[in-house]
This record gives sequence, structure tokens and C-alpha cells, in this order.
Amino acid sequence: MTTGTAVQSEDFSTLTDGTPVRRWTLERGGTRVRVLTYGAVVQSVVVPGRDGARAEVVLGLPDVTAYETYTGPYFGAVVGRYANRIGGGSFVLDGRTHRVTANEGRNTLHGGGRGFDKRVWDAVEVPDGVRLSLVAEDGEEGFPGRLAVSVTYTLDEDGALRIAYRATTDAPTVVNLTNHTYWNLAGADSGSALGHELRLAAGRITAVDGESIPTGELVPVEGTRFDFREPRPVGPGYDVNYVLEETGGEPAAELYDAASGRLMSVRTTEPGIQVYTADHLGDGPFVPCAGIALETQHFPDSPNRPEFPGTVLRPGEEFASTTVYGFSTR
Repeated sequence: MTTGTAVQSEDFSTLTDGTPVRRWTLERGGTRVRVLTYGAVVQSVVVPGRDGARAEVVLGLPDVTAYETYTGPYFGAVVGRYANRIGGGSFVLDGRTHRVTANEGRNTLHGGGRGFDKRVWDAVEVPDGVRLSLVAEDGEEGFPGRLAVSVTYTLDEDGALRIAYRATTDAPTVVNLTNHTYWNLAGADSGSALGHELRLAAGRITAVDGESIPTGELVPVEGTRFDFREPRPVGPGYDVNYVLEETGGEPAAELYDAASGRLMSVRTTEPGIQVYTADHLGDGPFVPCAGIALETQHFPDSPNRPEFPGTVLRPGEEFASTTVYGFSTR
């Protein structure tokens, strides 16, 4: 297939149970992206810096064995069926209580014990990229409905990474999908990403309790360490959902590394973005805070918070979400 983006696929590795995993490489301009069929993982993003030198800017692992071993950080994976947390491992939908797998204390995180990050996806080449797909059967991890999901990775003309999510169901369910890539614009091998400058088009956050479950209150960031409406360096200790505002076409977020000059913009159709500084890394191949995750999403625990933007998907409807990560220098 002749496209603006060079697309290649190759055998990559096998899971411990023998299931083969393939790797897809997309390249356009100065951007090169590598995606695995395991977990729909973004394993690699290489982009140039101010001096033209290209560097790896995401935290990726060398083989599938490593991804099977270090499952907790969700390195680069698509997480679902419900990204982020569901309080108490349950929710009520149309009067029926659904109990889903609790894998973070009594709560559910990123889809439960075997979420989309631990599945091998089908893959097919599409113009400028690759489309990965899977089916989550009714009752998987306790979620209702047979859910058909696709995630399409493409590179735009300017080398931006576009991620388009789609899903349909045969019964009412809840859906929240995101990508869990950790970014270090100084280079994945450069140590801590703290000190990157972050700007967010967000004046409020979802307040949470001691288990990181939203209380329902939307708290203004003004006068707090959560205020990134103007660019400022990122410190440790962030695992926070920001309520995004209308931007008039401007990016919802920008992350900048002054030393390399690399600037990443984030545009999204989602109402929120989780900023996670990965303080808990350290028992794997990376140091604490080695990358910053900017997870575009609906809010945590929305199935239990009717005042939040809705995450219910019904038969005949389509879940559709797009996020674009753009790369430039200054």
C-alpha cells in the first residue's frame, strides 16, 4: 500500500503461552512510531530535537517478556474497557448492579485483572497507519455487553501521532479508553522527566478521596500546585484528572523539554486528562518519575457519578474518541 506514511510490520516476539506478537512501524518526516499487537502498546516514538538529533521519547520495553513482567505501569498500552478507576469495583446500570474485578484494593483500575493491555489485538494496515481490534465478550472482568473495539494509529502529514478509538456493543455497558504512554522528551534513557514544563487548558480537577476515587467535587486549581494554566515545571506527586476547557482549536496540553527543545502538544475530543508523574516506578527498568503520562479520558468513576460526562454506550451507538500528539521544537 502506498501512503504518505511508511508502514511496515514484523514478527516481534511470543508470549509465554506461545502466542505470537507483531510490531508495526510507522514513519513520516522526522517521526517514527512502533506499535505492538500486545496491548496495542506504543513501544517507541522517535522524534528530533532542536539540534536535529532524533531520540526515543517514550518508556518502552525491549521484548514481550518484559511487558508481561512489568504489568503494573501499563507501559504504552491501551487500557480498558474502563480506563482509570471504578470505586468499590461496582456500578449500577439501568437498575442492575455490575460487580467488576477489583485489582487495586477494593477498586477497579484500567479494566480489571485482564484488561485490554494484556490482550493480543488483531492488526491490519490502513492508509498512513495500522488499525488494531479486539472483541471483549459479555461478562469479561464483570462488564456487561459484547464490546467490539478498534484503535487506529496513524501519522499525520506533519508527523503527529493520531489515535482514533471506536467501540460498539450489543448490550448497555460503560466504556472509557485511553493510551498509557509515558513521555520523556529529554530521552527515555535520560532519567527523571521532572522539570519538563507543562501547560494545561484546565482550571479544575476532580477531587478524590484517600483511595483516589472522585468525591464528585470539581475543585479550582487557582492558587494550588495543580495550576498549569500557564507553563511551569512539573514536580513529583501527580496522579490527577484535569477537567479540560474549550480551547478554540488550541492544544489541550503542551509538554516541553527546554534542554532538547522538544515540544509535544495534545489535542483531544475527551473531557479530561490524567496527569501521572509515575512516582512509583523503580522496581522495573526505569527510575521513579522517568516519564509523564498524559492520559486523555472521561473522568474516573463516572459510572457512579451521574453528574460527570457520561460513559454509557448502548446498542446502535458508537463510542468515538480521538487524541493527537503533535511534535515540534523551539
